[in-house]
Amino acid sequence: MPTKLRWGVLSTAKIGLNKVIPAMQVGEYSCVTAIASRDLATAQAAAARLGIATAYGSYEELLADPEVDAIYNPLPNHLHVPWTAKAAEAGKHVLCEKPISLTVAEAETLLAVRERTGVRIGEAFMVNCHPQWVRVRELLTQGRIGELRSVLGFFSYFNVDPGNIRNQAEIGGGALMDIGCYMIHGSRYGFGAEPMRVVAAIDRDPVMYTDRLTSAMMEFPGGGQAIFTCSTQLASYQRMQFIGARGRIEVEIPVNAPNDRPPRVFIDTGSDLFGGGITTETFPVCDQYTLQGDAFSKAVLEGGEVPVPLEDAIANMAAIEAVFRSGKSGQWERP
Repeated sequence: MPTKLRWGVLSTAKIGLNKVIPAMQVGEYSCVTAIASRDLATAQAAAARLGIATAYGSYEELLADPEVDAIYNPLPNHLHVPWTAKAAEAGKHVLCEKPISLTVAEAETLLAVRERTGVRIGEAFMVNCHPQWVRVRELLTQGRIGELRSVLGFFSYFNVDPGNIRNQAEIGGGALMDIGCYMIHGSRYGFGAEPMRVVAAIDRDPVMYTDRLTSAMMEFPGGGQAIFTCSTQLASYQRMQFIGARGRIEVEIPVNAPNDRPPRVFIDTGSDLFGGGITTETFPVCDQYTLQGDAFSKAVLEGGEVPVPLEDAIANMAAIEAVFRSGKSGQWERP
């Protein structure tokens, strides 16, 4: 059995070049052996910069490489499903960036592809692999804050560049698809359940038509509620809080956890509004993209489950769709 999964990267997207590839290259179970662009010179430049052995001038060439076991797909959102399907049909396992699709129906087509090809397909919610999120799950399971009743989330940044793919509505841009998906994912992770219904308010950019400010409430089984706001046109900020009758858990930087300093989670008994009941837990410096690559690779090599399988990706997309529908209807909508 090989000790490392050999990865090929589908495109020279910034997230791959700047974050994911360098992190995977130092993984215990992952090695990046090839990268492709629609322009050979671009692929060669990226390969030279990152020390990748092979560069291709087309995606098809990469998928035909017998020395590549798995594909990382960081293409724009509207290309996630088509190229994930092509990679799977070529016999490659696929880790696809979030959100995995533009619609639930589109994502569900990958179920048949996975069944037919026998490969693993997963969504790249790297947060699942970070120790701070593993610890949140432990604290909730242990009942540290009592029964979880409320989740609060906020995620924003400021970007009004119409040339940026995050601001192109027709290819899946906008706040909800780019960053609100993390708030939904984190809420589902906390409750360990799917939302029964959602209601939302959405403000769209008058020129780019993307949702630039979205807020939503999600009702979970047992009466639990999650409320979040996401925006592409507000000051950069992110937080998630999990609140029960006997305490509160706050994740300081829930999504872009730093890889150069210890992340922090605050556990509050609620005994003192000035913070006297807060205990701070710190975690060893790590790179969640390294952990994600290794977790996926190990699952393939040893026959386990990938961190975020298709079924979870589809459930998250169902909630996203319901938020969009509610933004139009002004009513509660069921995923």
